[in-house]
Amino acid sequence: MNGRLHLGLPMWANDAWRGSLYPPHGGTEGHLGDYARIFSAVEGNTTFYSGAPKAETVAAWARQVPADFRFCFKLPSSLTHERRLEDIEASFDGFLEAFEPLRGRLGPLLVQLPRDFGAEELPKLQALLARWPGDIPCAVEVRHSEFFHKGRAETELNRLLISHGANRVMLDVRPLFSTDSQGHPGMIKAQGEKPRRPLHVISTGNFPVVRFIGHIDADINMHYFQPWIARLALWIKQGISPFLFVHTADNRHSPQMARRLHDALAEQIGSSPLPEFAGERQAELF
Repeated sequence: MNGRLHLGLPMWANDAWRGSLYPPHGGTEGHLGDYARIFSAVEGNTTFYSGAPKAETVAAWARQVPADFRFCFKLPSSLTHERRLEDIEASFDGFLEAFEPLRGRLGPLLVQLPRDFGAEELPKLQALLARWPGDIPCAVEVRHSEFFHKGRAETELNRLLISHGANRVMLDVRPLFSTDSQGHPGMIKAQGEKPRRPLHVISTGNFPVVRFIGHIDADINMHYFQPWIARLALWIKQGISPFLFVHTADNRHSPQMARRLHDALAEQIGSSPLPEFAGERQAELF
């Protein structure tokens, strides 16, 4: 049985997408529904900064998306960066409890670790993974340079993830750093925030997570995406269901970039082109 591709963006709320992904006018109430009509997953970065939302908010989200949609929320930075996974059991359990209405719609929850979280702290990650519920996938993004040298630290990390069925996030920043910032504000910001680490392509679980961090130049993005086409198609053929999250430097054109990447991949995985965006459809009526 083949796997399936889950395609998404870093968030669903972005005013820059009015007139394209979303209608140009009106409120934001329908944005998640419009988003979920096109994409099958979302990163949900806001929980990294603000923690779990209110129960009524989560329940409303559950009503707006189809059953096969997947939310991939990040663990709050208070757990990963401030407390560095130390004594977080009660807070972690509370975070999961907040998303109970979405229990069947949770993709890999993302554990993004600090840049200085190295091999000596892996026992804390092991304790978290041992506590992780079996029905919720987990994805871990490491940023410490020692996990990218193919040495002892990386071997220990990969063995730990494989033993718990956790997915190692593949952060592909090659497009973003392929040129200088060219004075573009979005490029300057993104290059300052994203870690410049080599890409190690490895599937340590059944739900590989690829975070593709694009350039402002769409052709550069397509160049770096080409090798992913064969890899994603292979995983799907093997019964693995990868998650592909598409960023661009300022995310203004992430929906269009995601559609272009998906359409390049669609023939290989037997998928139809993405539906027309709500804003584009409305524009054709006038």
